[in-house]
Amino acid sequence: MGTALEWYDFFIYGTAAALVFGDLFFPGDDPAAGTLAAFATFGVGFLFRPLGGIVFGHLGDRIGRRATLIATTLIMGIATGLIGLLPTYDAIGLWAPALLTLLRICQGLGAGAEFGGASTLLAEHAPPGRRGFYCSFAQTGVQIGLVLGTGAFLLVGLMPEGPRESWGWRLPFLAGFAMIAVALYVRLRVAESPVFRRMESTRRVVRMPVLEAVRRHPRGLLIGIGAHIGDTALIYTLATFTVSYATAELGLPGSTVLAGVLIFGVVVIALQPVYGALSDRVGRRPLNIFSVVFAALFWFPYFLLVQTGTPALIHLAMVVMTAFGFAPMVAVQPAFYAELFGARVRYSGFATSRELSTALVGFSPFVAAYLTGLLDGAPWLVAAYLVATALVTLVAFVFSAETKDMDITAIDPGRPETFGAAGSGTAG
Repeated sequence: MGTALEWYDFFIYGTAAALVFGDLFFPGDDPAAGTLAAFATFGVGFLFRPLGGIVFGHLGDRIGRRATLIATTLIMGIATGLIGLLPTYDAIGLWAPALLTLLRICQGLGAGAEFGGASTLLAEHAPPGRRGFYCSFAQTGVQIGLVLGTGAFLLVGLMPEGPRESWGWRLPFLAGFAMIAVALYVRLRVAESPVFRRMESTRRVVRMPVLEAVRRHPRGLLIGIGAHIGDTALIYTLATFTVSYATAELGLPGSTVLAGVLIFGVVVIALQPVYGALSDRVGRRPLNIFSVVFAALFWFPYFLLVQTGTPALIHLAMVVMTAFGFAPMVAVQPAFYAELFGARVRYSGFATSRELSTALVGFSPFVAAYLTGLLDGAPWLVAAYLVATALVTLVAFVFSAETKDMDITAIDPGRPETFGAAGSGTAG
């Protein structure tokens, strides 16, 4: 629940950047330049996600997973709500895009800590042999956030253009204030991780978790950075750039493409527990490799289908890419990252490595829009760029070890020292 509400906040910015922010905050004679500027501020959030991962990962390994997640909820909800109150460029000039960028930075800080914290909490609560299944619900929350955010803008799209551009676009952001209350209600009732409680009771908390992660788990950090590049470029291409491309280049109504985003979001939600449970049986590594190879092979066919301009074929392209190129990889991701690091540095190592990769490719919608312009609207350079991101992630997965049977309570994975937790996994 908490993850769904936080990622609703993060995703609606991308949809607004594709549909309205270019005109409202970055006006000019060239609409394409306004869209590029809007996507650039969208990417700014990704630049600050690693900082959020480092700062809040440090707190998560020092004061607890649960308390840190409560803090990220407040940061994300307040920043999102304030975006809904911002005056536009016509009202205050350059202050409008400056303040919008500042609030996007706050969203990035909150998002940088959210997924790693939620996944760590789930991993350390999960029973043996079911960690992949339980952890997959962190990613389910992300997709619920995507569906909620897309649905909100579909409803806004039903409004007449005048009211929509004057105040209607604000409603999904103002809902962020209400989301704070709901997310806090849920998170205040979640128990702290039993692994962290044992670390506290035995005084095994590390003073500088990030530095300890670099010292003890350099391979895990490098694998973690590479492992998230392909799916980050993929999801923001589907959820953000495709919306912009289909509306600006193909002339389709925004509601048509947003319906496709809704459909693929629902597909991911349905498949997450399935792939998560499958990873408990066959392992994380095989599913990861299958998923990223499929994505690399399907990017050119994906854009061939999108270029037809036929809504049914665009939706089909989104669903196929999602079901086989995205859903397996992200279902496995929460458990995969949690298993890369020992208990004392898990939150820091998880959040830092994963969010560094988002900083590298978070500007994918901006890059895609730029590459499209180089070929007068043709998407083939975009497809080549996305294949390259998938290959980087494939290298990370090839060099990763199978970790589904590791002892999640170990200070360092694969070493015998544990906290003796009841129900811990088998030492790998």
